[in-house]
Amino acid sequence: MGEEFVVHVLYSKRDKKTYVGFTSDLISRFKSHNELSTKGYTVKYRPWEVLYLEFFDDKRDAVLREKFFKTGVGREFIKRLL
Repeated sequence: MGEEFVVHVLYSKRDKKTYVGFTSDLISRFKSHNELSTKGYTVKYRPWEVLYLEFFDDKRDAVLREKFFKTGVGREFIKRLL
């Protein structure tokens, strides 16, 4: 079985912010966003909660889906989740 990729949408309730990314190690990435990182966008808006996940077998498909969520149509999809 090959590597699995996860596109994730995180949400900061406190700051009403979203973050979209993809990873092959969701648990480590989530921990990084909430605890380990010391700089960057995700540090400013902690704590994060998982709002939405999609799983992919192909990295290219995950990257394309992540890019979709960063478009106007993708942002509207995320707004409807909230």
